[in-house]
Amino acid sequence: MSAKKETLGKTVGIVVAVCLVCSVIVAGAAVGLRELQQTNAALDKQSNILTAAGLIDQAKTKKDIATVYDAKVEERYVDLATGQYVEKPNDDGKPYNMYGRISKAAETSTKVEGSNVGFSRRANVASVYLIKDESGSVSRIILPVHGSGLWDLMYGFLALDNDGQTIRELIFYQHKETPGLGGEIQNPEWQAKWDGKKLYNNGSVAIEVNKGENKDDQYAVDALSGATLTSNGVQNTLQYWASENGYGNYLKKQSWKS
Repeated sequence: MSAKKETLGKTVGIVVAVCLVCSVIVAGAAVGLRELQQTNAALDKQSNILTAAGLIDQAKTKKDIATVYDAKVEERYVDLATGQYVEKPNDDGKPYNMYGRISKAAETSTKVEGSNVGFSRRANVASVYLIKDESGSVSRIILPVHGSGLWDLMYGFLALDNDGQTIRELIFYQHKETPGLGGEIQNPEWQAKWDGKKLYNNGSVAIEVNKGENKDDQYAVDALSGATLTSNGVQNTLQYWASENGYGNYLKKQSWKS
């Protein structure tokens, strides 16, 4: 064998060995960090729910977030077709995820028709988060919502008073909207405009997002300037989830009061 071939063989061997070592290191790091990633994801979710509940100021540290959440928040599961509470669905022993595989499998989801929300199926069972006051009564209901924006789906939490009608917060925590335009759905000034608005008028979904000054209109919020498609997406999202296709049956029953 020539020296040239020996050198090439050694080079290839070294490259393969380095690749194998790097693969082992990366795989080990991924496994080692998985638990930390899951913990941080859970804390982020709890933080967003507490923000929607108006309780985030009580949590000064990550540890406080979990403590306040455990003390004030109860997660329940709702069959959207009936509006009734059900037991936690089986999600392979993991925390229930209404946006995961359950929302895609035919046996655990429903086809979405006649709507512009941007997804084709939704889970049959949805999580709801009940916020308890000092007496243990439900003071606020947090509903997970999602729908299409300009570029992709937007995920958020809608917070209602215990009348199931009055909006207190609308928070979008995940989206791909354009910064300075559709991304303004996360602007505190725009978020504040939702406080006190009403979902329903005489039993029908009435909330709108439209252009103009809607300060005195209890059923409308100003559209985002230069972001018509994002604004339309927010309206479509709320109108879907407030209807009988979403949480409508549950909100009519007001089971949290019983």
